[in-house]
Amino acid sequence: MCLWRFEVAEQQETITRDSVTVKLNAVLWYKVIDPSKSVIAVNDAPKAVYQLALTGLRNIIGQHDLDEVLQQRDKINDLLMGTIAESTTPWGIKVERFEMKDVELPEAMQQVMAMQAEAIREKRARIIKAEAELEASEKLASASAQIAGNPAALELRRMQMISEVGAENNSTTVVMVPSDFVNLAKSLSDYMKERSAHPQPAAPEPTAKA
Repeated sequence: MCLWRFEVAEQQETITRDSVTVKLNAVLWYKVIDPSKSVIAVNDAPKAVYQLALTGLRNIIGQHDLDEVLQQRDKINDLLMGTIAESTTPWGIKVERFEMKDVELPEAMQQVMAMQAEAIREKRARIIKAEAELEASEKLASASAQIAGNPAALELRRMQMISEVGAENNSTTVVMVPSDFVNLAKSLSDYMKERSAHPQPAAPEPTAKA
């Protein structure tokens, strides 16, 4: 006949390998498979199992960093159960399950972790924004190159913009200027700038005849 037992380890304060103080508790399930051994081999078996669980809990946590305690619970639970099961077998007791339940961090550490998480989120947001801006600039550069090589495409785009503005039923007035006029104005402007930068010498005055 097997007698099932259930123990809840009270909250314990212990230190991780990277010197962080944490408070945690655990639960333990075990059964007495040999009642005679549980009486003869150990004095007060339930209390002995409980104390053994607390000691094993502190030892295992002290061998791991905080990140491991928070992220690798299954691994730590297996280590906890293996540690206590080996010691309780001679007592006629079989441990079925031993695992951490709650882990409480100091308030200062919680604030540090919150700041770290916020920094990671901001970093990801900046990366996504930068990638979007890069993609947009590449597409704009490609579109600009295509339009520059095809004036008809520029005219079609201008007509599309006028159509979109008109569809909004607003009072905006749009003046459509052909691209040839724009190019002519640009050429004239460049010519005037060139003349201003390099003025031609004045013609010599005619010499009076005697």
